[in-house]
Amino acid sequence: MPAHVSYDAVIVGGGHNGLVAAAYLARAGRSVLVLERLGNTGGAAVSSRPFAGVDARLSRYSYLVSLLPDKIVRELGLRFAVRKRTVSSYTPLGDGGLLVGEGRTRDSFAALTGGETEYAAWRDFYGMTGRVAGRVFPTLTEPLPTREALRARIDDETAWRTLFEEPIGVAIEKRFRNDLVRGVVLTDALIGTFADAHDPSLVQNRCFLYHVIGGGTGDWDVPVGGMGALTDALADAARSAGAEIRTGHEATRIDTDGTAAEVSFRAGDTEGRVTGRQLLVNASPQALAALLGEEPPAPAEGAQLKVNMLLRRLPRLRDGSVDPREAFAGTFHIAEGYGQLATAYREAAAGRLPLAPPSEIYCHSLTDPSILGPGLADRGFQTLTLFGLHTPARLFAGDNDAVRAELLAATLRQLDERLAEPIADCLAEDEDGRPCIEAKTPLDLERELRLPGGHIFHRDLSFPYATEDTGRWGVETAHANVLLCGAGAVRGGGVSGVPGHNAAMAALGR
Repeated sequence: MPAHVSYDAVIVGGGHNGLVAAAYLARAGRSVLVLERLGNTGGAAVSSRPFAGVDARLSRYSYLVSLLPDKIVRELGLRFAVRKRTVSSYTPLGDGGLLVGEGRTRDSFAALTGGETEYAAWRDFYGMTGRVAGRVFPTLTEPLPTREALRARIDDETAWRTLFEEPIGVAIEKRFRNDLVRGVVLTDALIGTFADAHDPSLVQNRCFLYHVIGGGTGDWDVPVGGMGALTDALADAARSAGAEIRTGHEATRIDTDGTAAEVSFRAGDTEGRVTGRQLLVNASPQALAALLGEEPPAPAEGAQLKVNMLLRRLPRLRDGSVDPREAFAGTFHIAEGYGQLATAYREAAAGRLPLAPPSEIYCHSLTDPSILGPGLADRGFQTLTLFGLHTPARLFAGDNDAVRAELLAATLRQLDERLAEPIADCLAEDEDGRPCIEAKTPLDLERELRLPGGHIFHRDLSFPYATEDTGRWGVETAHANVLLCGAGAVRGGGVSGVPGHNAAMAALGR
């Protein structure tokens, strides 16, 4: 690249949101350059082979799709597909459990609770969230509505109070009696969010909302070919439209006068500068502040453990009434009863690892075996993705490696208690004879992906309506020609492409 070139738009960061923005802007006739620090595009939405000599492409960081609008897939002509999971969730309890999906939900509730009351409450509650999803999700790719406009659009005062005004714990405890059922509901409020069910800040409500509105249904779908298939399709769409993408180019400084922005970058041993009339930043608000030399926003803190596994076969369950292929096809909940979640939160808030770490697992390859190389699927190999809750970054500050090992061991012990055989007996081995399992703490994610504090949403999520600080699209910054197009934008977070779309619309003046 020449030492100094000018573009209509420069995008810092080639994660999925940056690629969405690049594709939209290039299709609108703008000259676009994407600068990506890593040697590949995709950011956290990538597929990779983490185990030496084993041909299994895992979605190593983010792993399911819910918030990606069909509108983006259609408008960008993406060659990308998702598949529905046949089971929503399975939660073991002793020698039984709760299976949601496959037409067995009602009977499973009856076996667990001894009647119809809890199942009726379940249907009523998720009927309500489904109606909210159908009304809120389409607004994510529109200019931000006001709070009152969104409230009027939802047109359900009970739903508004439940999701937007009272801690989600109030509704859960009011509607459900069974501890296990309460816990299953609460988990959607805690994915990547360290909070109690009754946190007065309502950060847990915001997390819950984004987990139940995706696609207007709340479904969490499996990306065919793994998460990297999405970002590869986005990169192809951006390049086909004329955008330039430069990997291995790290932005080191941003200067702007509000009408043009200059980005200094480093590519190996070479340094250079590029100018953009507009600048879109697919990085965290903290990273943007550092590039601008400004005071950073409040620190963010992630709170999750991410574990990838490859198995020779699925493990047998203590619950003999459920086939492992059913149990692991959806979300397999571990130590996520309502009381267990509250205890784990209190322990972590006090600076201790939870004694019974809560987590959840799903098996990508049951729904989409294409991520397994030739022969692995035929031999019964399967992938497992585990996501642990209530493990804030602060717990790993002293010795990340030692605490990671301690937490992983405790998490696997909790899993083993739900199985009829140890999970270790089912793990595949890599070409060096090592078990195919890896774990990532918040500090690992901060180091590898520059997620501030390992926070998968870059910072706490916001409700999807305008405030005096948000701007028209929720991507604006204090600089007129600098837009935030990453997960830290309003309506950011998750694999959605929404902030990338919205930053492009803001840049185009739409």
